[in-house]
Amino acid sequence: MTVIVRDFRPSDAEAWTRVRRASVPYLVSTPEQVTHDLAHAHPDRHYRLLVAERDGEIIGTAQAGIAHESTEPGQGSCTPHVLPGHTGHGAGSLLLSTAEEHLAQAGATVVHAWVLDTPESLEFARGRGYRPGRSAHFQHLDLAGGALPPLPEVPAGVELRPGSDFADDPRPLFVADAEVTLDEPTDIPTELDDYENWLTTLWRHPTLDAALTTVALVDGRVAAFSAAGTDGSRTYSSNMTGTLRAFRGRGLAKLAKNDSLHRARAAGYTDAYTANDTGNGPMLAINKWFGYTVCATEVRHARTLG
Repeated sequence: MTVIVRDFRPSDAEAWTRVRRASVPYLVSTPEQVTHDLAHAHPDRHYRLLVAERDGEIIGTAQAGIAHESTEPGQGSCTPHVLPGHTGHGAGSLLLSTAEEHLAQAGATVVHAWVLDTPESLEFARGRGYRPGRSAHFQHLDLAGGALPPLPEVPAGVELRPGSDFADDPRPLFVADAEVTLDEPTDIPTELDDYENWLTTLWRHPTLDAALTTVALVDGRVAAFSAAGTDGSRTYSSNMTGTLRAFRGRGLAKLAKNDSLHRARAAGYTDAYTANDTGNGPMLAINKWFGYTVCATEVRHARTLG
């Protein structure tokens, strides 16, 4: 039974989602998400989706692209995922080599990949010339059976509003997201400066739940936010939580995230996930306070092409 790698087709969306949910359950994955991402990818991203088939069954996926919003040119990324129980047949290697060839042709000089912090995954990366870098903890919170911290009284001058209140003019959220993104720990510095692209790829993304996103305003100005992603049924994800520089040190990010989590639980979501750089002590402490526990750790690896 030979493994083949080919380009993703829209009819693959359900199988793609099955592989992703089984391989990385701490990431929100839906069929609508994968088709939206492909249909609306910026041309400079050179975005390509690949699937690995064995005996007619899709057992692996990979998404490859250029970080076109990075301040450092030539930064490519690809992370293959193989359905548990189907490793060892060469699917991951074939997905990765096909993606690397595509990225090289698109102008990438470096390829970044997230690798699970397990002996097997780390050895896979080492054997293909990837070197480890920073790491991130994925954390899980049982919304159905766990206890959330109580909602505190909102301080004077502060207002909490759902992201959906900004449907007519989300630009203030774009400005806030752009500033917070600049300060996020990462190996690929990113600068958000394309509002129309942000609207399409983030604000109108199928998994963004604007109603469960919470925005904290101080004297009418956006000061902090906790962006929510959901699969529409049981899984909730904190996409980004942050505070603008002028308002830091006042607990506004914690306030916004607490509000969002409470509303997510009330809406019937049972599992919450979030991720933080292992060096991001303040957010890790906040999430521990909420009751999150580490469920997986990934290490970003990189390989120089050529």
